Amino acid sequence: MAAATPETVAAFGDGLRGAGYLPGESTALVAFLAAKLGKPILVEGPAGVGKTELAKALAKVLDRRLVRLQCYEGLDEAKALYEWNYRKQLLRIQAGQADPTGATWDDVHDDIFGEEFLLSRPLMDAITSELPIVLLIDEIDKTDQEFEAMLLEVLSDFQISIPELGRVEARTHPLVLLTSNNSRELTEALKRRCLYLWLDYPALEHELEIVRLHVPDLDATITRRLVEIVGMVRDLDLKKPPSIAESIDWARALLLLGAQDIDEAIFRETLSVIVKHRTDLDIVAERVGVKLGQGAAAP
Repeated sequence: MAAATPETVAAFGDGLRGAGYLPGESTALVAFLAAKLGKPILVEGPAGVGKTELAKALAKVLDRRLVRLQCYEGLDEAKALYEWNYRKQLLRIQAGQADPTGATWDDVHDDIFGEEFLLSRPLMDAITSELPIVLLIDEIDKTDQEFEAMLLEVLSDFQISIPELGRVEARTHPLVLLTSNNSRELTEALKRRCLYLWLDYPALEHELEIVRLHVPDLDATITRRLVEIVGMVRDLDLKKPPSIAESIDWARALLLLGAQDIDEAIFRETLSVIVKHRTDLDIVAERVGVKLGQGAAAP
């Protein structure tokens, strides 16, 4: 049985914190309104700022199963909604042909387009779930406008039309969260149906709190220095700035290595934990690594 929705914004924020997600004020507010109003949330922002983690935290707060549709270029209805199990249908047809009672094509046709032969994909799974779920449609900006148009029908009425079976209506109302890295402009029709939330890289103190939550055993001075350095790295013109998750990974790596400080040597040795492009490695080593070395050499 799904948990009751927290009755205030503050209680919802506390629930997210209890799930390991530290929300800003606007995040807790939008999540609360979405849960109460039954409206989808469109979360935009750079990669790695916690958009997907918000959906996971919402599932924990509401004690719901998380269903995730990972979007990509070329995603079609068959992979998002449903498709027929053609191999199983073929076996049924062959069995019908061998039936000594002489089953007609109409008999077999009606049989092979039953629910038994339907392969449910994430959107169908969310619609037909007997218990309320959290539906995460991740990186919707990677799809095209035709896919958005199909999605609008699902999000408007929470139903799916299957020509062979008819209309399938939602048994429960899922809480829907769509994420976008803002790589393209989404349609106004989609945005109108959603509550909107913009997530950016957190301020220093906020990220410091996040890292401390996940890696509490790391020395407080090193943790602050780590977050300050990550901020310096993000200020550079990189292909991919470090995400919050990579800040946490770096903190765990430093703890595992028993680092007593983040000097130029340890920074260069562990740089690949937070920087994942070859050209970015050179830029960060030159700009930030040198600064750390100069700081250590200063009287």
